Amino acid sequence: MTLENTLGLGLVRQPKTVLFGPGQRMQLGRYARGFGTSCLVVTDERMATTADFKAMMDDLSDQGLSVAIFDKALPDLPRQNVLDVIANHGQGKIDVIVGIGGGSCMDLAKAISVVLAHGGDVRDYFGEFAVPGPGIPIITIPTTGGTGAEVTSLAIVYDDETQMKMAIADAHIAPAVALIDPELTLTCPPGLTAATAADALSHLIEAYTAKPKNPSPDQIAREIYVGKNRITDMFCTQGLALMNRSLKNVVADPSNLDARSDVMFAAYCAGMAINTTGTAAAHAIQSPMSAFGHTPHGIGVGALLPYVMRFNLPYCTAQFAEIAQVLGVAEEGQTEDEQAKAGITRVEALLEATGTPLEIASLGIEPAHFNQIATSSVKAARLVLNNPAPMTVESVTALLGRAVAGDRSWWKKP
Repeated sequence: MTLENTLGLGLVRQPKTVLFGPGQRMQLGRYARGFGTSCLVVTDERMATTADFKAMMDDLSDQGLSVAIFDKALPDLPRQNVLDVIANHGQGKIDVIVGIGGGSCMDLAKAISVVLAHGGDVRDYFGEFAVPGPGIPIITIPTTGGTGAEVTSLAIVYDDETQMKMAIADAHIAPAVALIDPELTLTCPPGLTAATAADALSHLIEAYTAKPKNPSPDQIAREIYVGKNRITDMFCTQGLALMNRSLKNVVADPSNLDARSDVMFAAYCAGMAINTTGTAAAHAIQSPMSAFGHTPHGIGVGALLPYVMRFNLPYCTAQFAEIAQVLGVAEEGQTEDEQAKAGITRVEALLEATGTPLEIASLGIEPAHFNQIATSSVKAARLVLNNPAPMTVESVTALLGRAVAGDRSWWKKP
């Protein structure tokens, strides 16, 4: 099967302004002042205690902004966080919202932007293009190199009543400004550094091997994920080259600012790609799998990726061979299949450098869990439709069996 962008399409959705580089966090006050005089900052308890955070808040004040702070953002953004922010800060005038932290902090900024602007409950906006108009402008400042949430038009919210991760997927929630400063990742704990890097690597692989959907104008207007294309491929190849150069270094020496910068730029590239392509099988399976293993998201998708790559290999051999060329492991004289397998093997070596287990039994997954995980994963329609190989309950169940057994032989089907 050949996957082809027959339209020659190039498409990304992105913030109006992206500023990358060491020290650029101190541009916050200048950019925030461009939106008005009142600012709501959302972050987590750890970040709120740091000298960097205080300096950014002082910068906002120096620029004449009044600042309200919500510092209780939690991982895997629970809906309750959104309710709490609205209850505590929903009455006053807010000109701009700043999300500082990991993906959950930035997604919280996006979610409250919508609810504050349009009312109702965050559930009203789950799905694609359910937001009726622009929200309050958002500035994102990531402190990890992984999620890409600083540039995406997605906000993932865990609905504790349904026990499901739901998404607001809408161009109206794209941040207005992303300030990406690798110095903020220097204090990121080693475990979180590894997990977020594995997540970014999985984004790059799944975006590059996603289906090119050759969308119509109507599909582009109403669907957030419209397939891999010329521009997303450009971001993916740049991101993969940077990961190949620096992922091992950033794990070995977290104080290495050059390596931090490379990995953070790679994560930005990944965010730019998945904003249009979406992710695929590894993310679709990891979400229900996390209910059993309670493993960090990045580690979960990283552990699944070797098996998802093998699952997809017959459907996108050329793309994996191209990945091998980007990663410098394709040899002259090799067949396309041999190059593709070399690319997959190199991706696994990068995952191993993060400490990601390349099987899922150690994450607490057992055969008794397979049916529930598989049944839930195939319901993630937006992700399932991105995956090159058809995803069914049966094929996902078989894939989980390979992943529990750690079977990384070159099987033809799971």
